[in-house]
Amino acid sequence: MSDTVPVLDHVDEYLRLAQQYNCSDVHIAPFCKPKWRRFGLLQPIWENAEVLTPEQTEHLARVYLPEPELRRLEERGDVDFAYDPGFGRFRASVVKQRLGWEMVFRVISTNLKTMEELGLPEAIKPLLQYHNGLILVTGAVGSGKSTTLASLINQINIERHDHIITLEDPIEFVFDSKNCHVNQREIHTHTDSFAAALRAALREDPDIIMVGEMRDLETISLAITAAETGHLVLATLHTGSAARTLDRVLDVFPNEQREQIRIMVGESLRGIISQQLVPKKDGSGRALALELLVNTPAVSATIRDGKTFMLPGIMQTGKNVGMVLMDDSLMSLYHSGEITADEALARSTDRATMRRNLGMS
Repeated sequence: MSDTVPVLDHVDEYLRLAQQYNCSDVHIAPFCKPKWRRFGLLQPIWENAEVLTPEQTEHLARVYLPEPELRRLEERGDVDFAYDPGFGRFRASVVKQRLGWEMVFRVISTNLKTMEELGLPEAIKPLLQYHNGLILVTGAVGSGKSTTLASLINQINIERHDHIITLEDPIEFVFDSKNCHVNQREIHTHTDSFAAALRAALREDPDIIMVGEMRDLETISLAITAAETGHLVLATLHTGSAARTLDRVLDVFPNEQREQIRIMVGESLRGIISQQLVPKKDGSGRALALELLVNTPAVSATIRDGKTFMLPGIMQTGKNVGMVLMDDSLMSLYHSGEITADEALARSTDRATMRRNLGMS
C-alpha cells in the first residue's frame, strides 16, 4: 500500500491547509509537488506528495475559475483576480507556461490588523492626520506592503470622517465603512487601469485615495498631482529604501520635467515606510524590519536639490521625529534575539558597517 499523498480534488482543499498552517502562498504547477510558502520558505506541502501532471493542474484550474476569468486566461494566457471561496480571500494568479497551467495563490488575512498588532511605529500616526500629501509604503514582493497599507486605511476609517477611495489590483482587504465612507474599485473589473481610476477618482470628491501600486509614469504623475491638489494619497512601490524610492519616482519622468517634479514631491511627500519581513531565529514566523522617513524641512530641501544620497545621514539625525533606518531596525531585531546575525547582514543596506556592528570579521 502506497503512502503517497494523492492530488486533492479542488484548489480549496490546498487553500484551507495554507490558512490553517499560517502560509502566505500556495503553488500548484505541472511536474511539481504542491508547494506552499511558510514563513518565507517555499517548500512541498508533503514530501511524499504525488507530482502533478499538466492535465491535473489544468483540471484544478478549470474547476474553480469563474467563467470571465477562464475566458480571459484562454485569450491572454494569464489572469489575476481576487478569489473568495467563502472561507477566506486569496489573490489568485493562473498562467499558461511551457509545461502547462500553473497557479499561485496569495493568502489574504481577512482580519484587518491594527497598527499596534503589526508593530508599526507611533510616528506614522501623525502622517495620517494630513488632508493632503503623499505617503508611500515600499518593499519587495511579499514584504507585507498590502497589510501595512490596509492597516493605515483602517486607522483613517476609524479616526476620520472622510471619503476614502481605494484602487486595487485585485481588491484584497474588504473595508466596511466606519466613520469614513469607503469606496473600493478593482482594476480590470471596475476600471481599465490605475491611471484611468485615478482620473475618475479626482471627480468623486475624495479625501483619501489609496493606490495599490504606482506602476508607470501616468499613475505616478496623477498621484503626485492629487497629493498636491488637496488629497491624501497612500500608495505602494517595489523599492527597498527611502532614497531608492525617491530616485525611482523621479527617474520615471523625462529630464525636462524632473526639476519641477522634485519641487512637487519635496512639498507634498509626508513620509515613506520601507519594510522587509525577516524569518525569525526560532522559526515561528517573520519579524517586521521597517525604515521610516518623515518629511522635514531638511528632507524637503534634499529632495528639491536632487541630493537623495544625503537622506540616510538626515534620517540618522532625525530620530527625534521618529525616523528609522533599515539597518538600525535590523540591528534592533538582532539585539532582541528575534533574528540571526546572518539574516541581519544579508538584508542590510550598508553591509560593511553592519558586519562591524555585528562583530563579524
